[in-house]
Amino acid sequence: MTTTEKVIAIVAAQLQRDPAEFSADTNLQEAGFESIDVIETVFALEEEFGIDISFNANDESDSFATVREVANVVEAELAKKPSA
Repeated sequence: MTTTEKVIAIVAAQLQRDPAEFSADTNLQEAGFESIDVIETVFALEEEFGIDISFNANDESDSFATVREVANVVEAELAKKPSA
């Protein structure tokens, strides 16, 4: 399963929807994400991938606008992890 597929599964679970409804280009706000959903999704991503995501809910950054952007953040954090 790719990073994007895992992100889609986590996002879909957060919104209690079918993962098939999502693609890499899905806009999270248009899909129904609210700020609490973003925070809970960040926690789920951190747990799933064993990473720490620097996220400020008060920052108006668009780094979590689409599934692809979330996957890119996860990939960047994974790249920082030392190899096991």
